[in-house]
Amino acid sequence: MSDDDVMTRLREICLALPEAAEKPFGGHTAPSFRVRDKLFVMTSEDGSYMTFKGGPGVQEALVSEDPERFFVPPYVGGKGWVGARLDTDHDWDELAELIEESYRMTAPKRLSAQLDQKS
Repeated sequence: MSDDDVMTRLREICLALPEAAEKPFGGHTAPSFRVRDKLFVMTSEDGSYMTFKGGPGVQEALVSEDPERFFVPPYVGGKGWVGARLDTDHDWDELAELIEESYRMTAPKRLSAQLDQKS
């Protein structure tokens, strides 16, 4: 899958969430995704990885289970964010679930509830 295909797929997953928007972070140009101006997914400038919020224990579980794909990212890793390499094979269903969970941790309850209505 090319870098463009990876970003296209990532956009599809993120922007399908209620009121999600793409907006770069700080002075960066890489895509970042927000809900109500709060970040739930950031991508690296070179497109090789993304970071997302993880609930308690998620970061440790993913990194220990699959260190080839998941890692503790700089700066935000101490706050429970998880890094996922995008330049390896992807389990897009798994990434979509992780992104949705990050979104749920960030979005107002009313918006999270809209996801439950879709299921």
